[in-house]
Amino acid sequence: MRLTEKLVARITPGEHDVFEWDDAMPGFGVRVKPSGVKSYIIQYRRGSISKRMTIGSCALFRLEQARERARRLLSAAKDGEDPAAKRDKARKAPSVSDMADRYLAEHAELRKKPSSLSADRRNIANHVRPLLGKLRVQDVTSEDIDQFLRKVQAGVTAKDEKLGKRSRRIVRGGAGVANRCVAMLSKMFNLAERWKMRPLGSNPCRGLEKFKESKVERFLSTEELGRLGDALRSYELSPYAVAAIKLLVFTGARLGEVLALRWDRINFERGEVRLEDSKTGAKTLHLPPPALEVLSELPRTEGNPYVIVGAKAGSPLVNLEKPWRVIRKMAGLDDVRLHDLRHAFASVAASSGMGLPIIGKMLGHSQAATTARYAHLASDPVKAAAATVAGKIAAAMKGASGSDNVTRLREPAA
Repeated sequence: MRLTEKLVARITPGEHDVFEWDDAMPGFGVRVKPSGVKSYIIQYRRGSISKRMTIGSCALFRLEQARERARRLLSAAKDGEDPAAKRDKARKAPSVSDMADRYLAEHAELRKKPSSLSADRRNIANHVRPLLGKLRVQDVTSEDIDQFLRKVQAGVTAKDEKLGKRSRRIVRGGAGVANRCVAMLSKMFNLAERWKMRPLGSNPCRGLEKFKESKVERFLSTEELGRLGDALRSYELSPYAVAAIKLLVFTGARLGEVLALRWDRINFERGEVRLEDSKTGAKTLHLPPPALEVLSELPRTEGNPYVIVGAKAGSPLVNLEKPWRVIRKMAGLDDVRLHDLRHAFASVAASSGMGLPIIGKMLGHSQAATTARYAHLASDPVKAAAATVAGKIAAAMKGASGSDNVTRLREPAA
């Protein structure tokens, strides 16, 4: 008989599985388990073996939907495919979440610095797993990545979409986060090609346009630096926090470089410290006299090799944000970040006439383009040179007596 919705509804369970087959489409039918669960199924032959495959629950599929799907699967089986084996293989195919786990274990944890690894873990947990995690690696398209980027830029997660306004989960989004997520995903999919999860040259992140980022760089004025100095002198809770902030200002170093300073690496005679593992690799951090004065006045803690001592025995301070929030409030600098102290060092250097290459060396930049952000603060040497030349010419034209007689300039030798 031909299956109908009413006939399917009337089938009752028995002690064993009950089958009803559709005469209109051989191989398509309904199975009713003793529990009462009804499913649409197909049955086909693969060589001498009869194979059975479930299409889906009768509660989720309408009969005509199931019939159409059965028609495609049975047709594929007649052409030599094995729909059940294909489905099982697809189920075992790695998901984006699986790819992210392997990326962390086999790449990020081995090759990235702790701060970068922490950022990757955070972006995977907050964005990649909720929005892409269940997709199979082989199925992800550039459209999927484009939608992912837009949602991250807006700070949306899968949980937000499900709960709507009831969601209280706050996940930081924005253009910068989205751009870093797609850079990380691009690396993941390059590795996925190497791991044979996807065909070569199929990276879905390739060619996607990044969001334009509006970087806010805060520079401190002379008056603001004075207020910061007053606040540091008034702060009495931790001499190590005060020392760390002063070293950031006096050296232009990165926060991680200052917190990782060890006494045995400092050469007081040469006024420098050798950093074996900074963001851009090994480098020498120069310690000008004000920085050396800070270090000479800082008490050393027995058994702790670090300059900026933390609460845990033998360890450095790991969180400068809490004391910094107090100090910047005292100074009336609520919008200033710790990283802005590095910008302050660079801006003073640029406005003092120091060349960008020198500033880049002091800051430890590996790319000249990174230092170029301070170019607009530097005094223009071409403008200064033009002013000097024009001044000499004007003086020559006025003559020694100050009259309008023009002094003859020396002609070039023949």
